[in-house]
Amino acid sequence: MVLVEAAKRLKQFRALFGDERQDYAQALAAHHASGPPTGWQERYVSAYASSHPWEDWAETWAHYLHIVDALETAAVHKIEPQAGKLLPLGAWPAKPPDVYRTRDFEALIKRWVPLALALNDINRSMGHGDFYPFVIPEVAVSKLAFVHRIIRNATAETLRNDRISSRV
Repeated sequence: MVLVEAAKRLKQFRALFGDERQDYAQALAAHHASGPPTGWQERYVSAYASSHPWEDWAETWAHYLHIVDALETAAVHKIEPQAGKLLPLGAWPAKPPDVYRTRDFEALIKRWVPLALALNDINRSMGHGDFYPFVIPEVAVSKLAFVHRIIRNATAETLRNDRISSRV
């Protein structure tokens, strides 16, 4: 919440994730007693994310970290599925894309979906379960993009402060 408040985005947070001030213990008890709400798949990255705005925030962060880490690893190994196929050898620039410097989350999700699908297919062909057994609905993509903006904002602020303090 510190990052959300520092970015002055509490109103946006609540619009996407819900009001975090609702009683956490009661929300979890209700979730464990009744399960997720009908249609949770249309708004959340997981059933558990539907239990409380804090859990939605935490689950969204976890998925964001998985996505960014997997994209970075794929880039290092020059694996980039596009339109259902891998790019041919030599199609990569000398330096792989830096997922941490990507400004637009849409660019990351456009890379993520084909990568996750390809890795799921590879796992299945080897007799294993899906590598990434989740479907990310559009609302959850908006939440992931929000996390991305919060991180980018905090990173930019840290860099500005570091530059200022190094001059002093």
